[in-house]
Amino acid sequence: MVVTEENNSLAEFLQLEDDALVSQCEVDTYRSRGPGGQKRNKTSSAVRLRHRPTGLIVTATEERSQHVNKARAIRRLRKVLAFHVRTELNVDKYQPSELLLACKPRDRGFEIGPRDERYCLLVGEVLDVFAACGMRVSETAGCVGVSTGHLVKLFEKDPKLWERVNQMRKEAGLKALR
Repeated sequence: MVVTEENNSLAEFLQLEDDALVSQCEVDTYRSRGPGGQKRNKTSSAVRLRHRPTGLIVTATEERSQHVNKARAIRRLRKVLAFHVRTELNVDKYQPSELLLACKPRDRGFEIGPRDERYCLLVGEVLDVFAACGMRVSETAGCVGVSTGHLVKLFEKDPKLWERVNQMRKEAGLKALR
């Protein structure tokens, strides 16, 4: 899904506080299945979030606590938004954000991992550039100011990100990265 300046940008979604992001969602709670004992079978602890502006859906059912599952669902929604919602950009006018520059010290790759709260914003920006560069790794690396090896390492750190990058390449008619 591509967002343009007229509707919302990916960064706007990802920078929202949790409550504001949830206010954009339809929230369903329900009884989850599986192990967990009597409490799991009697309480609506599972949480499903449907983001109305994009139609993306995430669920969290692992815990017996609805509050814990809701927090997990919000983190998952941020990640799914970063992976699947693209903001159009002009590569010729692109300047890396302060966040991107802060996450890549000179002569090194990105020093950020999936548990960092800035991760979704960084990945969203890199994937926007990736899409604008026609899913070409070398061109994307040049735009964001890292080597192709460092860019591939960022993608490889997160199996779901790696899968998404290869899915984007496949949709563009390119071979998957190995």
